[in-house]
Parts: sequence; C-alpha cells; structure tokens
Amino acid sequence: MRRELLLLLPAALLAGCVRQLLYFPERQPLAPAAERARGLGLAPWRDSGGELVGWREASPPSGPRVRLLVLHGNAGSALDRPYFRRVFPAHHGPLPVEVLLLEYPGYGPRPGEPTQESLLAACRAAVAGLRREPGPVVLVGESLGTAVAALCAAAAPAEVDGLLLVTPLASVPAVARRHYGLAPSFLVPDPWRADEALPGYGGPVGFLVAGRDEVVFADLGLALHAAYPGRKRLWLQPEASHNTVRYDPADPLWREALDFLLGAA
Repeated sequence: MRRELLLLLPAALLAGCVRQLLYFPERQPLAPAAERARGLGLAPWRDSGGELVGWREASPPSGPRVRLLVLHGNAGSALDRPYFRRVFPAHHGPLPVEVLLLEYPGYGPRPGEPTQESLLAACRAAVAGLRREPGPVVLVGESLGTAVAALCAAAAPAEVDGLLLVTPLASVPAVARRHYGLAPSFLVPDPWRADEALPGYGGPVGFLVAGRDEVVFADLGLALHAAYPGRKRLWLQPEASHNTVRYDPADPLWREALDFLLGAA
C-alpha cells in the first residue's frame, strides 16, 4: 500500500501543476468585491442557504424575464466581465433581460478551489436556482466558460433554453496539444470535453469564433460548430484574437443571438 501511494503521489502533484496552468483566479475578500460590484450596479447573488453564487442586478426586474447566465473565462473573476451586461438588449419582446455573472469556486470572494467538478457543480446549482423563477435561462460562455456551459447543459438539457459560446473551447487536451505538443490525456485532470458533451444537449447553440484566436484556436471552434447536430448559428469575427472580440452594443449580433436562441420577438 505504501508503494502504491508513493507511485500515485507524483501523478497527484502533476495534476495540481496542470490545474495551475489552467485556472488563473483573482481572489478578493467579499467587502471590496461587493464595493466594486456596487459601482457596476450589481449586488451579491446568494443561494437559498446564503452562500455567494455570483453577481446580479442590484434592482432586478420583477416577474418573468430572460436570464442570461455568464460563465467567464479562466482568468480574473466574474466582475471583470461587465461588458456582457452592456451588449445585450434590455428586453426580448415583452420580457426584460437580466444578465447574471456566475462566480466560480476559488474566484473572487467565493470559497473553494477551481476544478472541473467544482465549476460544473456551481453552474448546475445556479441553473437550478434560476429555474425556480419564471422565464427562460440562457448560458453565455466565454472561453473556458463555453465548456462549463456545454457540460452543464448536456447534464440537464431541459433546464437550459439555449447556449451562446464565445471563443469556444473544444477540449483542454486538443488545445494543449497545439500549445505543448504531445499531451497525454491522463496528464490532464480537467479535460473539459465540450466536443463530447455538446451533442448531448440538443438545444439551440450560437457560436462566436475569433478568426485569429491564438488561445483556443479558430479551427477547433469551427469544427465544434460543424459537428454539432442540433440547431445552430455561427458568427465569425475574422480579425479578432482571443482577447479582442468586439463587445459592441451597436453590433446586431447580440440581439440576433437572443432572437436565434429564444425565437424572434
């Protein structure tokens, strides 16, 4: 038994190192994070037990509404993504639109450690909580968050009305092979296989691909779109890199995306 544990120890240490290459959280105590949120017109979003889930409108609209749950990339924290609140229209038909920012475990002031298991559990719990309120729920993923969205939606397809995947991540092993050459799958503790999960969702999916994406690579995102068997739509920003996607409220794609995912108002 002791020898088996010694053999497992290097693998466990290696898994921890690989996770440090995947997740780059910015941690912050709750008080300064809440103060920053107030400056953005946001307030802490808590679950029924009082635990922090993320951030939502300080004065959310009442009654039925569209909820856009933003699942951000692997760096910083949810409060670094206020641009998602600016680009979407305030209404979809008669329904107000509310944009909510999920905070991952181990990011910002939310306790825990970021892993595939913990991020996916946080997303599923957030969706379940939103489903207790009236109105459709759309997952808006960014980079790593697109894989969170794909796996979450595939786990409970009936709970998610649509996905918008911005700079989609096909899988960590596929991207790792591009960056580092041979990358055996067993060395990747959090594979985030969106390519395998997404067909299990079946609902409408929008893809926004950056044509010069040097992080998760445009051709992998285009292949993810091409392979999806459900209703889908592609938007391409040919000149954009991974971090220069245009979040312009005047760009019609954001309204087009809602119309595609939820039906034209």
